Amino acid sequence: MATVGNGKLAKIPAASLAVVAVVTAVISLSVAFFSASICRRKSKILSLRVKELEASLDASLEMAASERRGRIRAQQALRVALAQRSSDGSRMSRSESAVSYPMAPIAFVQSCFATRNGTPRQPLVVPLSRACLMFDSSRVPAAALDGLAEYSHCWVLYVFHLNTDLEKLWKQTSRSKFKAKVRVPRLKGGKMGVLATRSPHRPCPIGLSVAKIEAQEGHAILLSGVDLVDGTPVLDVKPYLPYSDSIQGATLPKWLKEEENSLAISSVCFSAEFNSTLSICWSEHEKKSLYASMDEFQSLIKEVLSWDIRSLSQQSRPHHAIIEGESHECSLLPAAGVIYHLILEGIDISYRIDDDGSNILVERATIVPSASTVSNKYHYNYSMWREKIVKINDLAVQ
Repeated sequence: MATVGNGKLAKIPAASLAVVAVVTAVISLSVAFFSASICRRKSKILSLRVKELEASLDASLEMAASERRGRIRAQQALRVALAQRSSDGSRMSRSESAVSYPMAPIAFVQSCFATRNGTPRQPLVVPLSRACLMFDSSRVPAAALDGLAEYSHCWVLYVFHLNTDLEKLWKQTSRSKFKAKVRVPRLKGGKMGVLATRSPHRPCPIGLSVAKIEAQEGHAILLSGVDLVDGTPVLDVKPYLPYSDSIQGATLPKWLKEEENSLAISSVCFSAEFNSTLSICWSEHEKKSLYASMDEFQSLIKEVLSWDIRSLSQQSRPHHAIIEGESHECSLLPAAGVIYHLILEGIDISYRIDDDGSNILVERATIVPSASTVSNKYHYNYSMWREKIVKINDLAVQ
């Protein structure tokens, strides 16, 4: 029943209602079919696009892999060609050639040791010895040092750049006359194979030292316990890992164990004149030093001289030759015996040692006029590290 305009009810046939329902259903089915058709078409298009992208990606990966293989082959061929070419440009046989690898320093050392003479023969034997590793920012970004200061120690790989026989390394092995054996201080001049020692005069003049990490700031690291001379080029730095780098049960040769304390000095004393001369030097040097006070610097002197730092030639014939030069290693005074020299941070420390080689008297301290560090432009001193060191020490106490 339905209401018509005059208010009277009119009857709508049931057949008409059925037709309307059928039409509505057909329209709904048509819309649904049309929508499904559109979805299937879009899905097909997307599927084809995905396949195209996958194929493009596979092609790019294959091209990159092919380029990498080609680059590796080219590098290998270049390495062989360079290795087989001598310094005069002539070709060398495979037996004469040696593969070379391009390496350049990533950092340089600003050390308390101004010369080779006085630099400890081993790391960590002089705990107060300090040095800064100053990294080349063009090769090593500061982010590369993130996390290194969380280790207590690190390995430093470097070049023995002050060796006096470096020119031999540019010659063929058969012509270099490189010494297979070297004299060992602990054996009083006795010889050992160079690879059984830590002599700096090696087939490849590369050094390896462990040092304590005190602090890190930007492109610099403060180390202690170093045996590195000022200006040393550094090739790499690696963290020290106790679980793998410390070997339980490691043994030493008999000759090394027997002579373990042969270079130890019984006593190091300071003359009355020394304190006054050091005070004069310190007033000029304090702002350049890696040490907090004159007393701490004097403690460094004592630690260094607690081991006999003289060369074998100085030990065997100190009274038969005048040994002088830029390194101030030793000078012979006719009426006063031998005076030896140790240069730390540009301060010349003169001292005497008795005939037994067991007692030292430190006499004077003077500024070396020509003393300069590897990089005065980026020179670090204690004041630059003070806040870092204090903060680290406070954390260690907590």
